[in-house]
Amino acid sequence: MIELPPLPWADTALAPHISQETISFHYGRHHKAYVDNANKMLEGTDLASAPLEQVVRATAGKPDRKGLFNNAAQVWNHTFYWNSLSPKGGGQPSGRLLDRIKSDFGDFAAFKEALSKAAVSQFGSGWAWLVEEGGKLKVEQTPNAENPLGSSGKKPLLTIDVWEHAYYVDYRNKRPDYVTVVIDRLLNWEFAAKNLG
Repeated sequence: MIELPPLPWADTALAPHISQETISFHYGRHHKAYVDNANKMLEGTDLASAPLEQVVRATAGKPDRKGLFNNAAQVWNHTFYWNSLSPKGGGQPSGRLLDRIKSDFGDFAAFKEALSKAAVSQFGSGWAWLVEEGGKLKVEQTPNAENPLGSSGKKPLLTIDVWEHAYYVDYRNKRPDYVTVVIDRLLNWEFAAKNLG
């Protein structure tokens, strides 16, 4: 049974950057619907009692399980996204994570540009990710429900949701404005550093 995890902050905590109205639709309706749909699809299957991450990995790239993958992966992606945001976020990371960003991207400004470009240029719905792969930090984008869990050797550190429901209430069709605000004001560097290990 997949659970809808609680938000890591109050639904008003990201305002004025992301409104309570957006959170109420995005978390209360979209995220919850993915949980409900995934649980219906899991009933009576070999994965019915498997943890969420195992369900995502087991169904990734399997055409006959695409519906289950889409819903389970979206539950995982959204949970990871909420934790990638913090009302006290933004700015620059510190310590080892900042050192790694400078080493792998040249400097923090180049990293910000790469992450912003991945988020803004993702065609249609999807995600922008900071991942570690082969001992190197990289930025990548994935369409729809896809995520780095389906690729062996990739460790996701943080993500930005660029589905329209993530920003349309607050930013209408101005995805670049939403992405800038998330990077500058909301990215949870403590979460990313913890994922880096």
